[in-house]
Amino acid sequence: MNATKRHLLTAVGIVMVGLAAAGAVLPLLPTTPFLLVAVACFSRSFPRLERWLLEHPKFGPPLENWRRSGAISSKAKWCAVLAMLGSYVILLMTTDFSPWIRAAVALVLACCAIFIMTRPAPVSGWPAGKDHSTSSAGNRA
Repeated sequence: MNATKRHLLTAVGIVMVGLAAAGAVLPLLPTTPFLLVAVACFSRSFPRLERWLLEHPKFGPPLENWRRSGAISSKAKWCAVLAMLGSYVILLMTTDFSPWIRAAVALVLACCAIFIMTRPAPVSGWPAGKDHSTSSAGNRA
């Protein structure tokens, strides 16, 4: 990979980590989707940062679960769906959008909720965050 592409992917990954950090403290901004994009970028550009995210005590296990099997824990599923529901209620209470826009937002959120709720649960036999042999970056430093 050429240096320009590697630097661009690293920059996008760093921006995604920043957005995820904001999402960790802001109630309506997600964290994990930004971290998933960051891990994907770092796996192609900066394996050390990829490894740092995958080994993080808080964020590593969900990232590993997703990487291995597209799995989301039940707690995370319910938190995500409830956050979407809360966001929609806030939208309804604080805006004066047309019924068509409200319906479109409801449809998008419902599709996202269905996607999230139909993901498998993590396999309990895998120690998430410990084995990074599935990393596309391999053992490079």
